Amino acid sequence: MMGFRRLFAAGATAIAIAVAGMLVQPVAVAADVIVVPPGNQFKKQPRIYSGSRALTMMGGGTFKTKYQKVYRLLASDPNLIARIKKVSALYGIDPIHVIGAIVGEHTYNIDTYDTLQTYYVKAMQYVSNDSLVFANRGDTAAELFARPQFAKCNQYKMNYEVWDCRQTTWENVFMGRFVDGKKYPRDRLHRVYFGPAFAGQTFGFGQLSPVAALAVTDIVHAKSGLPLLTIDNAPEVYQNIMNPETSLHYVAANIRVSIDLYKSIAGFDISQNPGITATLYNLGNAATRARILRAENQKRAKAGKPPMYPQENFYGWFVNDKEAELRKLL
Repeated sequence: MMGFRRLFAAGATAIAIAVAGMLVQPVAVAADVIVVPPGNQFKKQPRIYSGSRALTMMGGGTFKTKYQKVYRLLASDPNLIARIKKVSALYGIDPIHVIGAIVGEHTYNIDTYDTLQTYYVKAMQYVSNDSLVFANRGDTAAELFARPQFAKCNQYKMNYEVWDCRQTTWENVFMGRFVDGKKYPRDRLHRVYFGPAFAGQTFGFGQLSPVAALAVTDIVHAKSGLPLLTIDNAPEVYQNIMNPETSLHYVAANIRVSIDLYKSIAGFDISQNPGITATLYNLGNAATRARILRAENQKRAKAGKPPMYPQENFYGWFVNDKEAELRKLL
């Protein structure tokens, strides 16, 4: 079980799953879908990712103080809560999922600014910055994805799955390896090709990476009318994920997609468990993780074993642990 925790906490491609040691058991409501109920599966929080600890120590705070800061910001801004409710309704999700993602990010990732106004100011800095491009040492993201290793990703009709495939291909083929005579950095795709050194890797109130926004831009465009983002216009991508008015749409859309993929691919309804959706928001690649879980359960079914279930990581565990308190914001 500890091995699964480490995989999930580190953001590995393999899906973390569990059967034993759970506090609650999912209940089946249909032959092909299992509902994962609210609450944590583990009595204690899984090991916190070392990067989160280092980031918090460098900022001179603690997880507790960072949580209190983001909670105060949410509690002090009824207009923001109203927008979260409105956007959540547009994408057909319980707003606790959006609250959970935001709180998790600002507790274990970058600390919040004191007011939303700072985010608006930051967003405007990207509008006219034509020097921003998605590239690595002169090699653009478009040129990277044109390589034959990524050709298989074009089979997917869903934009999110195309990007999921690109990230998985990057991790399995390029990351930290020599390919066609070139050595690629041993780091995540969004950090290598989609993160200007001066700006970090995730942005805005939802701490979104450009990849996360690009993966759901078609859904956001269809639901909200916001422009379709492309890898050829980096300033527009950064502006949209930095602006609190628009970034909430990309947060909600990513959660919506995770819920849909886990139901359609893996046969689990995770819509009642904000800790699971927060975990997937934290780790990404929901389609790949759902397929790994499905494949594992197919093997278990043939062997006459019970199915394995999605598991929250340290980030999702925290969200579930604080769910009652977070619901007071709504």
